[in-house]
Amino acid sequence: MQKTITVLGAGLVGSAIIKDLSDGSALVRAVDASPDVLDRLSGASGVETHRVDVTDRQELARVADGSNLVINAVPGFMGYATLESLIDLGHDVVDISFFPEDAFDLDDRAQAAGVTAVVDCGVAPGLCNMQAGYAETEFDRLESYLCLVGGLPVERRHPFEYKAGFSPIDVIEEYTRTARYVEHGKVVYRDALTDIELVDIPRVGTLEAFNTDGLRTLMRTLRAPDMKEKTLRHPGHAALMRVFRDAGFFSDEPMDVGGAHVRPLDVTMRLLFNSWRLEPGDEDYTVMRVEIVGTDGDACMRRTFDLLDHYDQESGIHSMARTTGYTCTAAARLVLDGSFTQTGICPPEFLGRTPGCYQKVVAMLSDRGIVIRERDEPA
Repeated sequence: MQKTITVLGAGLVGSAIIKDLSDGSALVRAVDASPDVLDRLSGASGVETHRVDVTDRQELARVADGSNLVINAVPGFMGYATLESLIDLGHDVVDISFFPEDAFDLDDRAQAAGVTAVVDCGVAPGLCNMQAGYAETEFDRLESYLCLVGGLPVERRHPFEYKAGFSPIDVIEEYTRTARYVEHGKVVYRDALTDIELVDIPRVGTLEAFNTDGLRTLMRTLRAPDMKEKTLRHPGHAALMRVFRDAGFFSDEPMDVGGAHVRPLDVTMRLLFNSWRLEPGDEDYTVMRVEIVGTDGDACMRRTFDLLDHYDQESGIHSMARTTGYTCTAAARLVLDGSFTQTGICPPEFLGRTPGCYQKVVAMLSDRGIVIRERDEPA
């Protein structure tokens, strides 16, 4: 019997997910509140479009009814509430909404409902977590984890030299939320956009890396005394964003402007959206390096995973949508075919620890032209 997959959110990444899943093996329901977004999917084979406000729980229950799996690709600010509703409705979920709340707060409810909820399942967090979980099964003990990751435009345009591969509000959240690292087994806190360092990436050049709060579930699930993630951008971007942040442009506290109460964040987001939006044909690339040091017997080894992906000229799908979306669809297929059956809140590192799952994800990504290079060397 043909399976049914419901995808909540049909934007830049959601549309890539929908197109990848509409391969004839399943009926895909594309759900979004925007008619313009859904119109771009009109007529696609194996795809139904539904204009629905998913914050309306009755409407969400109606459109998700009968689904074998739901993919939650809504913006982060509404992600947690949507996941909570889907768990209460008894649906297995793969989630890429990257909400700021702690997903494990929903674990008891998901366990009680017998629901598999794979959260944070994009490229980072997501694929890097799978690599961490996989490496954990390969070493006797982990010593450190480092992830450097960024999605960037090929064409650099002053002053931002940046285009957003996902919602601008989620990008701004990265620049304002305090970053948490693990050093010598203890959680430490850093301001975002700090500790800027230059990094040379083969086939890319020199980028800057700076603090963001990207470890997420790994802080709880990975047994390594030192863990850190940094975001990659073109040099100079972090300093500019610090000016915006420190001057109050990212504040969500309302201020009086000519008698009207306005949040500076709303104005900034509206202005930046036009400058940061990836237009059709805008070429981008995604770069990620994960370095994991561990001991195997008496040997201390460093395992490095390198990913460099580019905009797909043939399909017109941006790299950030490819790397995020296809990691998500790979995980969705593992849930649907029974390769991954663990219930409760399941971050991607749980898939990485499950025998065979990481290799299947790598193979599915390779089939779509996303190649991961892996190497070991003495540390």
